This record gives sequence, C-alpha cells and structure tokens, in this order.
Amino acid sequence: MPDPPKLSRRKSPSPRSRRPHVAPRWRAGWQAKLALAVAAAALLLLAWGILARQFAPASNTSLTRFDAIIVLGTTIDRDGNPTPELLARVTEAVREYEQGVAPRLILTGGPRGSRFLEARVMAQIAHAQGVPESALFLEPEADNTIQNACYSVRIMKAHAWRSAEVVSDARHLVRAGLIFSRAPIEWRTHPAPPLAPESAVSGGAASVIETLKTVRYLAWARQVDRCQP
Repeated sequence: MPDPPKLSRRKSPSPRSRRPHVAPRWRAGWQAKLALAVAAAALLLLAWGILARQFAPASNTSLTRFDAIIVLGTTIDRDGNPTPELLARVTEAVREYEQGVAPRLILTGGPRGSRFLEARVMAQIAHAQGVPESALFLEPEADNTIQNACYSVRIMKAHAWRSAEVVSDARHLVRAGLIFSRAPIEWRTHPAPPLAPESAVSGGAASVIETLKTVRYLAWARQVDRCQP
C-alpha cells in the first residue's frame, strides 16, 4: 500500500517579514485635503480681519463738540487697581473733558469675573482728577466692546444725547470703530496715548490679539452678541 501523501505545512511569516500597516490612500488624501482647507480658511479669515482693520471707520461726523465722552473699560487687577491701559484711557478722557469736547463722561465696563466694577474704578480716577460726580455716568454691566457701545448708547438715548467721542487705546479703537458704525449716534474715536512706551514684543503681541478679536467679531460675535440700544 502506498504511503499517504504528506500534508505540507505553511510556515507563518516571521515578524521581520511582516509589512507595516499602511493607511489606505484615500484616507491619507482626505486628511491632507482637510488640513489644506482648514489652513486656507484660517488665512482668508486673517486676511479679512487685516483688511477690515485697514478700512475701519474712525468717525461718522465732522463734529468737534459732543454730548458725551464714552470711555471704554478694560481689565483691572485683583485688588481693584487700574491697569496702565485703563488709567491712560481715563486720563485722556478727562483731558478732553477739560478742553470742552463734551460736558460729561460715560464710563462703561462691568466686573468681568471680578468683584470690582471697571466703571466704578474709572469714575474714581476721573473724580480724583477733578471731574465732578454730576458729570460722571456709569455703565456697570458691559462685558465686551459690543456691550460697551450698546449700553452706552442706551444711556444716551435715555437723556436725548445724540453724539459722543469714544476714547480708548488706538488698537482697540479700530475694532470699536467697526462696532460703533452700527450705532444710531454721531461719533468719532479718540486714541489715548500710552502712559509709558511699550516694547516691540508687547506691542506686536497686542496687535495680533486685536486682529484675532476683529476676526472673531466679523465672523461670529456681531451675529451672536447682538444688542438693541
């Protein structure tokens, strides 16, 4: 009787002979296209913000005297002390008040997560610099520049005031100009010079931050954070 046929056994491939797993080409191509699309969208938004800042309005009137000066708030420290930026804004607003630009100040700024109100801190500074309390009007609820503009205009409408000079630092006023361009008042911006020279690094970082905030306003905030004066 012939011997039974021998069954051949296949040798399992050694670990060295196993090929590494390669992602399918379609998956790699989709990921690359998505990354390019996101990068292109980011660049377009950034370009939009830069161009918007270049052409942002600084006023909508030729007036040189106004019903009020609106001072836009900014953060204060944990102890309720003003930052140099806030002190510069109030000091410049007081200077404009003393020169007769307007007979009153509207100081706008809420707590922003602090137990201190920006508007009240600004009022203390202005009063210490000689502005009587009767010329100080506080807006203590605003949490951002859109609300600064909206709530200040509400105060103006309640008193039948129709025009305002808006005081802040120069970088902030570019975005503020875009926001106030939608307000139903006559207005112009007025920059507050810094109290001390800033370094190129800090100045460049501040410019980048303001550009990104402008992009956020154009792409999202002006639709979402709407406010009726």
